[in-house]
Amino acid sequence: MSHPPHAEPAKPSNFLRSIIERELQEGVYAQRHWGGSPGDAAHHAAGPVDPSPVRLRFPPEPNGYLHIGHAKSICLNFGLARDHGGVCHLRFDDTNPEKEEQEYVDAIVEMVQWLGWTWTGHGSDNLYYASNYFDFMDRAAEHLIERGLAYVDEQSAEAMRANRGDFTTPGTDSPWRNRTPAENLARYREMRAGQHADGSMVLRAKIDMASPNINLRDPALYRIKRAHHHNTGDRWCIYPMYAYAHPIEDALENITHSICTLEFEDQRPWYDWLLARLIEGGLLNTPAPKQHEFGRLNLTYVITSKRKLKALVDEGHVTGWDDPRMPTLAGMRRRGYTPASVRKFAEDTGASKTNVWIDYSVLEGTLRNDLEGQAPRAMAVIDPLPLKLTNWDAVFGAGHIEPCGAPAHPQRPELGQRSFGLGPTVWIERDDFAEVAPKGFFRLFPGNKVRLKYGMVVACTGCEKDADGLVTAVLAEVVPDTKSGTPGADAVKVKGTITWVGAHDAVAATFNLYDRLFTEPQPDAGDRDFRSVLNPASKTVVQGWVEPSLAAAQQEDRFQFERHGYFVADRIEHRPGAPVFNRITGLKDSWGK
Repeated sequence: MSHPPHAEPAKPSNFLRSIIERELQEGVYAQRHWGGSPGDAAHHAAGPVDPSPVRLRFPPEPNGYLHIGHAKSICLNFGLARDHGGVCHLRFDDTNPEKEEQEYVDAIVEMVQWLGWTWTGHGSDNLYYASNYFDFMDRAAEHLIERGLAYVDEQSAEAMRANRGDFTTPGTDSPWRNRTPAENLARYREMRAGQHADGSMVLRAKIDMASPNINLRDPALYRIKRAHHHNTGDRWCIYPMYAYAHPIEDALENITHSICTLEFEDQRPWYDWLLARLIEGGLLNTPAPKQHEFGRLNLTYVITSKRKLKALVDEGHVTGWDDPRMPTLAGMRRRGYTPASVRKFAEDTGASKTNVWIDYSVLEGTLRNDLEGQAPRAMAVIDPLPLKLTNWDAVFGAGHIEPCGAPAHPQRPELGQRSFGLGPTVWIERDDFAEVAPKGFFRLFPGNKVRLKYGMVVACTGCEKDADGLVTAVLAEVVPDTKSGTPGADAVKVKGTITWVGAHDAVAATFNLYDRLFTEPQPDAGDRDFRSVLNPASKTVVQGWVEPSLAAAQQEDRFQFERHGYFVADRIEHRPGAPVFNRITGLKDSWGK
């Protein structure tokens, strides 16, 4: 059965869940048979009653990488299947060979699994390709032709478009519409045999050119297109249109609930018409799948058009589909998002009958809630400035290193302790020092005392500068007997505590400081070129230091760097001895503040 790796609480109701529960109670699909794999009516009739109460599907076209919008559909379909004891199929809608690649197929499989879902269940490994149904689709096309329900149209694309009409004007019949079935079948077979040029003719359904629903004005079923296909090679020179292929795919796979976004609502009459005609001809199993539409999830500061995302990649605005600034699942994974946070976000945003806009901060908040309870803590310095403790040798003796420690997580003692040392020189953040302190500044400035977190109190005495007046080091004296956790720790009261890393055991690290890719909430609103609102500060690379406990960090390990936010060891660039950490998100929402 489809399920994420960990049990999750009962889900709130929505209209899709209500539909499924009602139809299960009514036994709508209870007597439907399943042949053990996708197939036509005869194939399924030979099998037992379908052991899966419901079958849903996630049907991406492999023409790009999955993004956060797909995560919504993935979690909705797989989640509903799981919650009702059924299965969700992963099906590649690969009917457009010019834009599809094996790279995208592999990436889609990886990301669905990363989210924690599986398509196996009830004895079947339900990963399918629409292209494996091309033979049946061809057979179904011939059936429609023979019944007088489809014809070959030889109008130009421009003429077809003009004759289709619009919302106020009915369409005009094609001059080829009334050929006999025998003539149409011969012409169609010539198309299939490669006897005509690309684009010279199409196969169309014969429905109603005056229908108020433009989708029923003789929609195209097949076009001539000589293109190599990633799965079928060069076998075919005609390819089915998506609107024709998709209902057939659902029916062959015994799908019960075909869930899609609202832009397909006007296609539902065509979906039902096609399946009804093929069931009447005895080609498909019954009862037919039913299409249900839900509102698309739109996220601010994000674009999800595959065409535009591909442009960002091809034009070099990002480093690839998995760039951590991209809204692709591969990019979000590399950024440090957890599968659980993405699933929770998808669930929390619900399923409604209207398109919704969600602020990006909601997604980040869901992520923080997940990371807060699990990410080990560590100290890091990302804009380093040395702090020299000038009396260290006099107090402790030359070469002394004072051992310090802290819990890996304040609420998870099972994660143990992390250890680091305090010595005569430590790295601090540059903005923790001010020669002249502004009002309310309680960190280091001449004459002020602060606590080095988990360490001792130090008293600032001044700084060192270079010839240009830039501060090159802060000077301070350690206050004896003030180590955290010792009886004298509270003897000296301070208002400020700062993080630090000992210079003697610090690990040099690269930090990729990521921010939102766009400066506007709706980057491609109206006619605006989304490139015009790219955020020039979406990525900053700095060199700094981390505490020694992070020397053993592995790729994709996540941490809360105290004060700075949540970071992840990059899954590609991070190496032992050369750590690279990506900022996932800050400790709180600070965008625009």
